[in-house]
Amino acid sequence: MVSPNAIRNVVGIIGNVMAIILFLSPAPTFYKIWKKRSTEKFKADPYLATVLNCTLWVFYGLPLVHPNNLLVVTSNCAGFALEAIFLIIYFTFANKKQRRRVALALLIEVAFVAAVISLVLSLAHTHKLRTRIVGIICMIINCAMYASPLTIMRIVMKTKSVKYMPFYLSLAGFLTSVCWAAYALIEFDLFIVIPNGAGVVLGIIQLILYGWFYRSTNWDDDEAQIPEVQPPKPLAQTT
Repeated sequence: MVSPNAIRNVVGIIGNVMAIILFLSPAPTFYKIWKKRSTEKFKADPYLATVLNCTLWVFYGLPLVHPNNLLVVTSNCAGFALEAIFLIIYFTFANKKQRRRVALALLIEVAFVAAVISLVLSLAHTHKLRTRIVGIICMIINCAMYASPLTIMRIVMKTKSVKYMPFYLSLAGFLTSVCWAAYALIEFDLFIVIPNGAGVVLGIIQLILYGWFYRSTNWDDDEAQIPEVQPPKPLAQTT
């Protein structure tokens, strides 16, 4: 008989693959930046937020905080590496004002993460307490990142068009959240279940909206492009 832990590991591995696909979703944007040698009007905010999110989830998954969560660590390490590469490309072709903004944001993030790690390790002396503190912080930041899909859903309902809500990206986000929600339910982890449960709900709504407004979408409409919207980053993303 297959053990729950083995099933959990398989689900987590699938979740890793799906999360990496999501982390790679901005690649076309950065290919465009690289090709044009300019960041144009693209903003670094989604990538800065994802780097912070991944860093905190890596910390959460370490044995000194929450044992038996290696797959959370691997997923978010991959996410951190990919988003760091994107930020390096962005910084290379950004203007001075954009570079200062990115540099300041990174300094603030480094200081915040360092403060969290230092305080947790020095003041919380049990895995349970460390898991609770770091988990709450990660959950809040992760849930806040769902502002992006909420924004694009509002645009879809307003314009009755799914032109700017890629189907496969929405599907990948939904499947990633499903994997990580299942992973967290097998060996119950509230802090992973909540953000990914929210991702499942939002994913279902996005797919329903896509099906509902697909026929009314004018794919040849050259209206002003809607600002880039990033997919939700589950559990570190990962989740």
